[in-house]
Amino acid sequence: MNKKCIRDLSIEDLTSFCKDSGQRPFRVRQILYWLWRKGVSDFDQMSDISKEFRVTLENNFYFDNIKVDSISRSSDKTTKFLFSSTDNKYFEGVLIPDKDRVTACISTQAGCALNCAFCSTGKMGFIRNLSVGEIFGQVFELNQNCKKDFGRYLTNIVIMGMGEPLLNYENTIKAIEHVTNNDGLGFSPQRITLSTAGIAPKIKNLADDNIKFNLSISLHSADNKIRSSIMPINKKYDLETLSTALSYFYNKTGKRITYEYLLLEGINNSLEDAEKLAKFTKISPCKINLIEYNPSDSDIFSPSNKQKQQSFIDFLESKNLVVTLRKSKGQDINAACGQLANKKQ
Repeated sequence: MNKKCIRDLSIEDLTSFCKDSGQRPFRVRQILYWLWRKGVSDFDQMSDISKEFRVTLENNFYFDNIKVDSISRSSDKTTKFLFSSTDNKYFEGVLIPDKDRVTACISTQAGCALNCAFCSTGKMGFIRNLSVGEIFGQVFELNQNCKKDFGRYLTNIVIMGMGEPLLNYENTIKAIEHVTNNDGLGFSPQRITLSTAGIAPKIKNLADDNIKFNLSISLHSADNKIRSSIMPINKKYDLETLSTALSYFYNKTGKRITYEYLLLEGINNSLEDAEKLAKFTKISPCKINLIEYNPSDSDIFSPSNKQKQQSFIDFLESKNLVVTLRKSKGQDINAACGQLANKKQ
């Protein structure tokens, strides 16, 4: 018999299985509670379910468990977790403390196919999509570790780790549903942000699916030639295509869009680049996060000159745009933006 992953079952599938197994309807709710609220990794942990039915579950299903392979701690208290799956694939998650909040950065793929020039993950290539349980499992593990290390549970989640989440659309959306569902972790979708390099058709799908979480675009240039040179995905979904998808998203959801913009010296940090960015972001109300470059294996890029950086910010603010300069955390353990590449420290 080929077992199925228990966390891949829909409520309808689970209801049908319980009914066929002679179980009463409340059993479904019990199983969901153990899977998504308690995050159990073994059927024997479902203590209010009879031993006989636990054996039945064991005979028909398995868990897509993840385990913490290693933990690296930064001098700034950022903590990076190297996770491994049951088939020995590796991916990373990060806990980022900051004043009154702790943010979890989670991955949706092992590796990444997009090969952005500034990102270490892209150099790994694509290995495979993570399952619903593997994505959810990161949130659960990081939430538990957050409580242990920082004395509180997570305040925010960013889906900005390894991989392109919209190329693992179904699993990512289902995992978020379990994180936010009252039968799961009950986490507010307003405190979750998904970041994409700009998979235009899937951005429209997000709008059609009426998502409640926040959307962030890894833009990094509002010039097609420059963006294509550092982000190959722009050759498939150029800025005009992306703009159309974002307009569709905003008109349907009314949600403000965030733009992530990595400042690279001599590449995208001129006043002309700032002007193009300001023009592109007229699509909708937005905010712009400027990011300082973190060295990667290639080191073909360098951080923006501080004076140019300030001029860039001043120009955007003169256009009444909301701009934040993000200070990178976890650089010393390769946990900062663009550095995730399964490196143990």
